[in-house]
Amino acid sequence: MKEKSQLGFIVIGISIFLGLFVVGYFASNAAISVKEYERSVTVKGLSEQEHIADIVIWPIQFTEAGNTLDGTYTSLENSANLVRSFLENHGIESEEITFSTPFLTDKSAQRYGGNENFEFRYVASQTATVYSENVEQVREIMSQLVDLGKQGVTLSGDEYQVRPEYLFTRLNDIKPEMIEQATKEARAVAQKFAEDSNSKLGKIKTASQGQFSIYNRDNNNPHIKNVRVVSTIVYYLSD
Repeated sequence: MKEKSQLGFIVIGISIFLGLFVVGYFASNAAISVKEYERSVTVKGLSEQEHIADIVIWPIQFTEAGNTLDGTYTSLENSANLVRSFLENHGIESEEITFSTPFLTDKSAQRYGGNENFEFRYVASQTATVYSENVEQVREIMSQLVDLGKQGVTLSGDEYQVRPEYLFTRLNDIKPEMIEQATKEARAVAQKFAEDSNSKLGKIKTASQGQFSIYNRDNNNPHIKNVRVVSTIVYYLSD
């Protein structure tokens, strides 16, 4: 009876040992597989495109001076009419033109103006703004602005005040294509890395789309926009 009991303990011990060995074997292999599966490479893909702006905002500032309030405002109104006629005669629609409120300065009322004599007491200015989707048409008209000066309109404003602004608003139309381009470039980089490291490229672990940026191609061509996006993608690697 005692021998049978000892034999039973031996069998149980062997079973426990074999069980632990099997569990340890599979656990070891699982750990190795998990560790291998966690190998990854992070790459970036760039996509750039050039597009013509689809909206132009063009301010035209003009000034009149005089010694009577009514006369100065009348001269400014005449200049505004000439500006409107000039734009409409060149194909700009009336709804694309807006005029700001006239701004008038009375030099004699200036607190820190001093006592020097001045030729004109009043100086009034106003700005006409063209907001149009016909970018090329407006750019052509800009080159003919000297005709307004020949009609007696005094154009004013520094380079910053009268600088046209160009907008590109069709970003949603090109987003899918650019994201696809950036993703393909990132995968090509990852594939090259995998080949150089004697690995195989696996599935995507994580991916993040960078922010789209739109800026002028150069200072001389602000109507040409450079659109750019960078995607960051993490791929799994395996042997």
